[in-house]
Amino acid sequence: MIDEKLEGVFAEVVARNPGEVEFHQAAREVFESLGPVLAKYPELADQKVIQRICEPERQIIFRVPWQDDHGEIHINRGFRVEFNSALGPYKGGLRFHPSVYLGIVKFLGFEQIFKNALTGMPIGGGKGGADFDPKGRSDSEIMRFCQSFMTELYRHIGEHTDVPAGDIGVGTREIGYLFGQYKRITNRYESGVLTGKATTWGGALVRTEATGYGTAYFTREMLHARGDSLEGKKVLVSGSGNVAVYAIEKVHQLGGTVVACSDSSGVVHDAKGIDVELLKQVKEVERGRVSDYAARRGDATYREDGNIWEIPCDVALPCATQNELTGRDARTLVRNGCVAVAEGANMPTTPEGARVFLEAQIAFGPGKAANAGGVATSALEMQQNASRDSWTFEHTEHRLADIMTGIHDTCHHTAEQFGAPGNYVVGANIAGFLRVARPMVALGLI
Repeated sequence: MIDEKLEGVFAEVVARNPGEVEFHQAAREVFESLGPVLAKYPELADQKVIQRICEPERQIIFRVPWQDDHGEIHINRGFRVEFNSALGPYKGGLRFHPSVYLGIVKFLGFEQIFKNALTGMPIGGGKGGADFDPKGRSDSEIMRFCQSFMTELYRHIGEHTDVPAGDIGVGTREIGYLFGQYKRITNRYESGVLTGKATTWGGALVRTEATGYGTAYFTREMLHARGDSLEGKKVLVSGSGNVAVYAIEKVHQLGGTVVACSDSSGVVHDAKGIDVELLKQVKEVERGRVSDYAARRGDATYREDGNIWEIPCDVALPCATQNELTGRDARTLVRNGCVAVAEGANMPTTPEGARVFLEAQIAFGPGKAANAGGVATSALEMQQNASRDSWTFEHTEHRLADIMTGIHDTCHHTAEQFGAPGNYVVGANIAGFLRVARPMVALGLI
């Protein structure tokens, strides 16, 4: 529940941002944690920090015209929401997906503020994207779209201003096309202006693996805090994209066994454990579906339109998209003996689902903490670009593991400090908020 002192503020946020239901959901989740903060630090209410943090510093919407391989002209809409720069330049990915609209971008950017703050790195929060669907498009079409997108976006970004990265629909291919157009327009090889680059031209080793690896590390730390481990645990990972694939890989390395994954068409159940190399071949090389994996994997079974959360497990890692895990799914997981859930995607659990997990007192890691590994490694990529340096895979992964352990410990200790031991949602929201609120006050009314 939202503290009565904040009810009016939240109502104002909803009224100022009509129809943006995902943003409302993300804001409510944070607001529900902040009552004890204002009781302890009433000066933050006087400074109206919460109202200021809910209003983006800048919202950019632009037209993206492009031409397909048949000469037909298409018009898409591009977005960049530069939400908060109190800690550093705006930092957050670009999402190319038909579902993208201002409310999605604002929800992602709002989450990014606190996620980036939790990393301890000097980066602010932002997000962007377009309602463009790269599926089924040729490389030439994607290149033309990216060039048109960057022709507008370039004037708003820079290594000391705003540093986009990838997200759903935007990988190293798209980042390459975007950077090429940025370089062409500006006549500057400003490698720090984008992260998620290929390792052949300034990208960081581990960036591809970082979000999935980080989610697995955070899960390990949650279990360790309860005197448990991933060793021998049966794990479900929704999705089969970049985050899911590398969460599966790291869970296996840490001693767990992932027995199911999914995509938008269905679920594959592999009781012997997902074959990561085969999954990579199908998803990354062939750009196939999990049904293709099942067809080539002996005893694996595939269920079209199946629900992955109905499969009994010890640990669940939702790594697909927002609001994929409902209250009903959460109750099923709890009933089947699940002891830990960590969000590899952004807000994949509905509010009802999160309440079920918290009431059952299972370890629940919210996305702003559990999936912060990607942006943390993006910040490490920025460090390498700024120093014209290149680190080994082992060194970068060690840094990532340390950062994820630090995020876990910060959330765990903050929850205890504010009277909610074991509640990582409260810990992440309060710790992230305070790390942004204090510099906002220090920088004056800007």
